[in-house]
Amino acid sequence: MRDDIPRGMPLRAADIRHGADAVLDAWLYGLLIDNNLAYRMNPDLIASPEQLDFIVQRRRDSQVYLPCSDATFAVLCKGGAELRAQQGRVWRVVMRLVREVAPSREMRRRLIAFCRNRFRHYLRLETLLPTRLMKRMTNLVLAQGEWGDLWRDRRLAANAAQSALLESPAVRKKLDAMPERLPGDMPSARREMRLRELARLLCLSAFSRRINERGLPPDEEFDRELARAEELLCHLRGSLPDETSERIVLFICDADGGIVFDLAATRCLVSMGFKVIVALKEDFYFYAPTLDDIEGDPVLERWARKAHIERESRLSKNDLVRLLRENDVLFISDGTRERLNFYRTSITFARAWKEADIVLSKGWRNADMLLGTSHEFTRDIFCFWQDEEGFQASFRRRAAEAHKFSAQDIADRADAVIAGMRQAHAENKTVMFYSCIIGSIPGQTATAIALVRAFLDSLRASMDNVLIVNPTEYFAEGMDGDDLMFMWERVQRSGYIDIWRFQTVDDIERSFALLGRKVPPEWVGKDATYSTGCTKEMRIAQDVQRVNREMQIIGPAPSLFRRRGEYGVGKYFDASIVRR
Repeated sequence: MRDDIPRGMPLRAADIRHGADAVLDAWLYGLLIDNNLAYRMNPDLIASPEQLDFIVQRRRDSQVYLPCSDATFAVLCKGGAELRAQQGRVWRVVMRLVREVAPSREMRRRLIAFCRNRFRHYLRLETLLPTRLMKRMTNLVLAQGEWGDLWRDRRLAANAAQSALLESPAVRKKLDAMPERLPGDMPSARREMRLRELARLLCLSAFSRRINERGLPPDEEFDRELARAEELLCHLRGSLPDETSERIVLFICDADGGIVFDLAATRCLVSMGFKVIVALKEDFYFYAPTLDDIEGDPVLERWARKAHIERESRLSKNDLVRLLRENDVLFISDGTRERLNFYRTSITFARAWKEADIVLSKGWRNADMLLGTSHEFTRDIFCFWQDEEGFQASFRRRAAEAHKFSAQDIADRADAVIAGMRQAHAENKTVMFYSCIIGSIPGQTATAIALVRAFLDSLRASMDNVLIVNPTEYFAEGMDGDDLMFMWERVQRSGYIDIWRFQTVDDIERSFALLGRKVPPEWVGKDATYSTGCTKEMRIAQDVQRVNREMQIIGPAPSLFRRRGEYGVGKYFDASIVRR
C-alpha cells in the first residue's frame, strides 16, 4: 500500500464505507473530489444518491460506490508500477490524438508541452482513476481547437464497411445457416433459431474492432467463434420473453464501435418481443457511436429506420414509458464521453436502466465496470466482448434485494385504485382526492403521515357517502418517487375525482389538535403550497378540470402554488430549492 493510504483500507470496492474511520473518510472524500464525483460539490453535474440507487444496489447509505473494478481500485491503492502502466497507456492514447489533430508541427509541440504539464499535475494527485485521467486529458486536447468530432469520418467509413460486410453473401450464409438440432414444436424451434441468430450477431459485434482493422477471421476460426457464442448465450435463455410478453433491454454500446452489427442485433431482439433502448455516447469517445451519428449517417439511418431518437437528458418516467409504448427501439445518450461512469450518466440513462429487465453490455471496458466490481446492481446484466482467447460472455444476476416494478405492475396498482373509485361512483358516492405535504419538511415525513391519517379518520367520521383517496394509504415497499408519481398521475387523470382537496393551514392545525399536540415551529403556516408534489398535482388538477368542469378544486388558491413542479429524481420528497 502507498504511504498515504489509511490503515484498514478495504480490499474490495463494495466494502468501502463512510463513517467507519475519520482518516479513511477524509481520504475517500478527497478521492471523490479529485475525480469530480462528489455530489454535494457539484449537484448539477454529479448523479444524486437516489439516481445512483436506480443502478447500484447499495447495502446501506454509508456504502460508497466507485466507478471502477476491484482490480483497478487495488492498483490505485497500491500505486507503483501497475498504476504507472495504466497511466502510461493514457499518455500514449493522448499523444496519438495530438499527432492526429494538430495541423502543424508548431501546434503539435505546443499541445504536447501543455499536455505534459497537466499530465504531471494529475499524477501528483495520486487518487485519479485512470478512466478519469483519460477523460481529463482528452478534454485538454479537444479544448485547444475547433476540432469537432475527431473520429466521425472514421466511424462513417467503418459503418459503410460493416453494412456491406453484413449484407455480403459469405457472411449471410454463416448468419442464416440452420442449426443442426431444433426442438420438436414450432414455438420452441422459432425461439431457438432467434436465440442462435442473436448469438451470431453479438459475436460479429464483439469482433468489430478486429474486423475494422484486419477483416473477418479465417473461416475455421470464425465458425468456431460463432459456435462458442451460441453456447455461451445459453445464459440468456431464461431471461428472454415468451412470444406473448413484452420486455425491455438496455443495450450499451462500446468505444470499439460496431454500431451496424449492434443494430442488426437490435432488430433480432425486437423480433423476439423486446423493446430496446440503445445507449450511445454524448460526444466524441473514439469509435463509440453518438446520437449525431444516427441522424447524420445514411447507412445508420437505414439500419435504424422507425427507431426514435431522444435527446432529452432529464426524461421523466412518464415520458420514457410513453416512448417505449410507441416505439420498439429508442436511442438515448448516456450523457458522457468516457468509459461507463454512473456518477456522470444522465437522468434519462438512469431511468432507462431502471425500466429495463436486462442490460446487454458490449465490450471489455463495460465488462470491467460491471463484472469486475464487487458492487451489485439492480438489473440482470449480460456482458459480451472479444479478447485474445476469442468471444467471451458472462451473465450477472441482479442483487437479491433489488425490486423491479414494471410500468405494467404500477399501472395495475393504479387501475385497482381507479376501480375502487369507479365502484364508488356506481354506488352514488362522492370521490375526494386529498393532496397533502409528505416529504417537504426535512425529517418530518413520519409526522406528516401521522397528521394526514388522523385528519382523514376525522373527515371520514364526519362525512357521509364519500370515498376519500390519499396516496399515503397505498404505499408499496420498493417503490420510489418516480414509481409513485407515475402511478398517481394515472389515478388523478382517470376522470373519477369529484372533489380535489388540497391541505390548508387549518387542516394542519386541526391535525395536530387531533394528535393532542401543539403545532411545532417547522409546521407553522405550512399548507399544500409548500409542497413540490402538491404543486405538481395542482397543475394536473387544473388540466383535469379543463376536461371535467364539474370537478371542484378546494384549498389554497392555485396562484399560490409557485414551488418547483417536479421532484428530484427518485425522491419521495422535495428537491431543495436554490435561494437566489
